[in-house]
This record gives sequence, structure tokens and C-alpha cells, in this order.
Amino acid sequence: MSKKGLTGVLMAIIMIFLAACNVNMGEGDGGKKTTEAPKAGETKASAPKKVVFWHAMGGSNTKVVEQLVTDYNSSQNKIQVEAVFQGSYDDLLSKLKASMGTNDGPSVVQMYEIGSRFMIDSKTITPMQNFIDADKWDATQLEPNIAGYYTLGGKLYSMPFNTSNPILYYNKDLFKAAGLDPAKPPKTYEELKTAADAITKSGKATGANFAIYGWFIEQFFANQGAEYVNNGNGRTSQATESLVNSDAGVKTLTWWKDLVDTKAANNLGRKTDDSKKAFSAGQVGMILESTAALKGLVDSASGKFEVGTGFLPKPADAKEGGVVVGGASLWMMNNRPDDEQKAAWDFIKFVTSPKEQAYWHINTGYFPITTKAYEDSTVKENLKKFPQFQTAIDQLHQTKLNTATQGAVMGVFPEARQIVEGAIEEVLNNKKSPKEALDGASKEISSKIQQYNKTVK
Repeated sequence: MSKKGLTGVLMAIIMIFLAACNVNMGEGDGGKKTTEAPKAGETKASAPKKVVFWHAMGGSNTKVVEQLVTDYNSSQNKIQVEAVFQGSYDDLLSKLKASMGTNDGPSVVQMYEIGSRFMIDSKTITPMQNFIDADKWDATQLEPNIAGYYTLGGKLYSMPFNTSNPILYYNKDLFKAAGLDPAKPPKTYEELKTAADAITKSGKATGANFAIYGWFIEQFFANQGAEYVNNGNGRTSQATESLVNSDAGVKTLTWWKDLVDTKAANNLGRKTDDSKKAFSAGQVGMILESTAALKGLVDSASGKFEVGTGFLPKPADAKEGGVVVGGASLWMMNNRPDDEQKAAWDFIKFVTSPKEQAYWHINTGYFPITTKAYEDSTVKENLKKFPQFQTAIDQLHQTKLNTATQGAVMGVFPEARQIVEGAIEEVLNNKKSPKEALDGASKEISSKIQQYNKTVK
């Protein structure tokens, strides 16, 4: 055969081979690129199940959430979680409401604690207890005082996620300058008034500042063993009436007003950031803030003064109480397919594991929700670096769980919190007496609760 003939035969063989293999070469179907071949051990049928996770963790916490998701996705190849930041808690709730009844919503959503009653009443969620029971997952690994908030009728409706409670922060240097013992933070309303007076009279700073934040009033109620709404704080049956005008509320607001009237405290308004800035600048001696703010406050005071921490104060004659956990939890949406919900449950189990909870706690300042996380070496090292956090741990563990400390649940909680903040402003600005302002708030909140209850069957 001639050289030219041999070449022709070889080219024909090559063309036949290419034609037979064109699917794998990505040139079939009119020259369009075909789907990438599955990885080893994976077929189209076993492609990762997608889970969409909506959250409201902004700022530096966004990166921590994203890292948790990245770690989970890289730990296995059957499920792919996509984290989507939706803005503030209120923004997230609005977007979730808009998505209900459609397929555009998430598989799992983070919701602030005061949205719990709405989430249950919406009938759009699958209780977390269903997955716990089916999987025989050990729920005793959860901190009981944290899980307690999200438990109604013995059923855990959502998985705790970011959890905090309020503590007293104080400037030890200002305490010394005022002749106070920096190792002894005030425990009662009366002791705090004495300490605040001393700091103000020292001329170094104003004694205290409390941001006008409804969450603090809710905590002051729980710390006096008082319920915030009727019917066992809305836990034995649906709440129908606000109790914000009870003795616990009037006593608290009278004390708060007296602090401001006597210049022992100042009023910087509703923004907690303004309160924190004043404290960090050494302008006020004491503030109330979330445990999640601890690292930032200690860091901002570094080189200027030493930060001390104490339990949330209460009246000297108060009943036994404690704090209510704040923050948010994870809710499973029931309009997603069963296999998607099971995939989301797998992700939730991952983020509740001791190792991931240790990472979450150290990088955000929120409590670990599982007790074993405290055994992690990184958590122990972090406590040495920030010993003030032991106050928060002790306060949580010393709280005895009952209907007062479990916290109130009502379908109009976000609105109720705004109404209470308005009442505080009326009192501090000398427009109404504590009893008059709280009577008005209670009436308005009760009306909203009753209107809400009519919409829920």
C-alpha cells in the first residue's frame, strides 16, 4: 500500500474512534458541551442534595456561619448546604412570610426567639422533636436552660443556635476611683443604685446606662420569678393578656427612672451600640449587655481599663428567678421534600456537635448549646483569656427552669417589645408615671395578642 493510502486508512480509523467516543469528549448534541462526568463513586442519581439555609448573622458572624457551612460541605459529598444572609431578624421574618406558600423559601431558617410562637402557629414547620425521636438522637447533650425556651408541651420545636443572655458589665477602674470594691459587682437594684451614685459623685463618669431595650425588661421580669404574659407565660395555653404592668414591671421602671432622675444613670436612647460606645470610652461605669458582646467590650477596653462582669441585678426582696436565653434557633420548613428535610437535619446535627459548638462559641461569643463543648481544649483556653465569660456560664447554670425563666411566648412579640420600649421612653422623659405607662402598654399588647389569636386556629 502506498504511503498516501496508508495515511487515508489511519485517518478513517481515527474518525470512527472519535465518533464512537464523542459523548465523553463533550462534543455530542450539536457540538454543545455535555454534563461533566460524575466523580468516582458518584452517579447522577446520587448528586448532592441541596439544602438552603437562611440566616441573619451579619458582620463578622457571617464569616463564621459560612465557615461552618464550608466545613460541613467538605466533610461529606451527599449534601450541599447554601447559606443565604437575609439581613436583620426582622428582615428575615418578613422575607420568610413572603415565601410561605411558595417553593422559593429555605429548607431551614434561623429565627429569633421572639418569633417562636409565630413559627409554631404558622404550621409551616416540622418540629425538631420529630427528627430527634426518629434518629434516637440524644437531646440530653443540649444545655437544659437553652433547650427549655424552645420546648413547649415537652416537644422541642427548633434547635437552639446562637444563644446569649444579659449580664452586668462594669469598669473596675471607676469602681476603685469611687471607693467601691472592684471584686464585688452589685447584685441588687439597691446595690447598683449605691454604686452608680458613688461613681457619678466621683466626677470621673456617669454611674450607669441601660439602653432602652425591651429585652432587658423581659429579663428583669424573669429574674424576679415573674411571668410576662398570662397562662404560664403562654406555655400552658395560648397567652391572652400582657402582664407588663404587674409589680415586677412597675418596680423595675420606678428604679430605672430614679437612677436617671438622680443623675446616677443617663439616658442614651434605644441603640445598644451607643451604650457600648459610652462604656468603652470610660464615660459610664456600668451597662447591661448581651454575653455575645463580651469579647468586643473587653477588647475595646484593653489598655484603658479592666472590665468586670456580674449577674443581672434584681430587687433585694425578689422571688427566686434567673435569666431567659436570647438569640435564635433553627427551624425546619415542612414544605420541603422528606429527603431534603433529612439532609437539613444532618447539617443541624453537625453544627450542634461539640467541636463545631466550640468553634462557634470562641468566634462569636454565643454560648455553646451542648455541654460537652466546654470540655474542648479551645474553649478552656478561651475562658483563660476571657475569664469574664465564666459569669455568663454561672448565671445560665444557676437559673432554675420554670415558666418564668423559660421565657414568654406570644405571636406578637416583636410588636410587644416595641410598645414596651415606647413606654420606657415615656417614663424616662417624664411624660407618664411607671404605672400609667405600663398600664397603657399592657392594654395595647393584650389587644394585639387577642387579635392575633383570632387568626390562629
